[in-house]
Amino acid sequence: MDKLRGRAETRKIAHLLDVEPDTLAFLQGLPVEDVRRFRTQSVAALFDRAPDMLDRIAAATKLVPAGVAAAISQKALGPRLAAAVAGRLEPARAADIIEKLPVSFTAESCGHLDPRRIEGIVDRLDEDLVVRIAVTLAERGDHLTMGRFVGHLSDAALRRILPSVDDAAVLKTGFAIDVPERLGHIIDLMGPDRLAAVIGSAAADGLWPEALAVAGMVTGEQRGRIASLAAGQPQHRLDSLVATVAEQDLWESLLPLVALLDDEERRAVAELPSLRDADVLAGIVRAVVVTGLWAQFLPLVEVLPPQARTVVAGTAGALPEADLDALAREVDKQDLWELVMPLVELMDDDAKTRIFALPAFQEQGGGGEGGVSGARP
Repeated sequence: MDKLRGRAETRKIAHLLDVEPDTLAFLQGLPVEDVRRFRTQSVAALFDRAPDMLDRIAAATKLVPAGVAAAISQKALGPRLAAAVAGRLEPARAADIIEKLPVSFTAESCGHLDPRRIEGIVDRLDEDLVVRIAVTLAERGDHLTMGRFVGHLSDAALRRILPSVDDAAVLKTGFAIDVPERLGHIIDLMGPDRLAAVIGSAAADGLWPEALAVAGMVTGEQRGRIASLAAGQPQHRLDSLVATVAEQDLWESLLPLVALLDDEERRAVAELPSLRDADVLAGIVRAVVVTGLWAQFLPLVEVLPPQARTVVAGTAGALPEADLDALAREVDKQDLWELVMPLVELMDDDAKTRIFALPAFQEQGGGGEGGVSGARP
C-alpha cells in the first residue's frame, strides 16, 4: 500500500507544482509519510507567501457586489489568479462570488485553490452547484482535484454525484482522495452493485493499481468484499491483475487481499496462468522477504499447482541465510509451520540442511512442545 500511496502523493505534488509526475519520480522511493509532509509544506510555501497584491485584490472585491467581483475574476484575472484570490477571502465571501461564476470557469479554478480552504468554501455552496462542479471535473478528467474535494462533500451531494460519473472516474478519484478515512463511507453510499461495477471497470480498463489503493484504504468487510469482487472476475482479467502487480511490484498491496479470500476464490487465483511463470513466482518470494507477508503468502502457496510450489520452494531455499532466518522467525512467531513444512519438504537437501541449521532453529533446539523445535521433521 505504501508504494501506491507514494505514487498518489507524487502525482498530487506534481499537480500542485504544475510539473510532469515523471520529474518527481524520485519521491516514490521515499517513506510515504515524508512525501505527504513535503506536500503539506509545499502547500504552505505556495499559498502562505502569496504576494501582497493578492490581499489587495481580495480586499477590493469586498467593496463591490459579488456579481461584479465574479465578472472581474472571469474577465480580468482568469482561473489561476481567481483561485489565488479566493484563497485570501473569507469562505462565505468566496462562496458568494463562486455562485455567480460559470461552472466551467469554477471547475478550472478548483485545481488552483489552496487545498486548506476547500472545506470552508464547499460547506457554503449550494448543493446543486457542488454537483455540477463535480460532474464537470469528472468530464474534464481532473480526478486529482476531485480527490481534494470529495472527502468534504455532504452525503446528499455524493448521492447525486455518484450516479452521474462513470466507474473509472469513481476509481481514479478514490485513488487520489485527500481524506481517506471518508472512503469507506462513500463506498457504503455507492451500494454493492455500484461497487461491483467499479471493480469490473478496474479489470476492464487496466485500473488495477487504483483498485488496490482503494482496497488498502478501507477496512474489514469492505476490503474483503473488494477482494472477492476482484477474484470473481473472468480469468483473463484476473490474470491481468497478477501481471500488473508483477510488473509494478505491488505484491504488498495484493497479498493481504488474497489472504481474505475463501478457499474456492484462492484456488481461482492459484490456477492463473501468470502464476505458472517462474519469474513471477520468484518475484513474489523476493517481495515477501522484504515485506514479511509470509502469513498472507503461504495460504496461496498451499493451493498452487505442484510445479509452481516447487519453484517457490527452490526460490525460498536459495535465499541468503539472513533472509531464511527472518523467514523462520516470522513463521515461528505466527505459528505457520503447518503451512511452511510442506514447502520445506520440496527443497533440495542442501536447502533443507541450511534451513535446519538456522539460528532460529538452534535457539529452540533445547526442546519443548510446539514452536520451531516441535516443527522439525
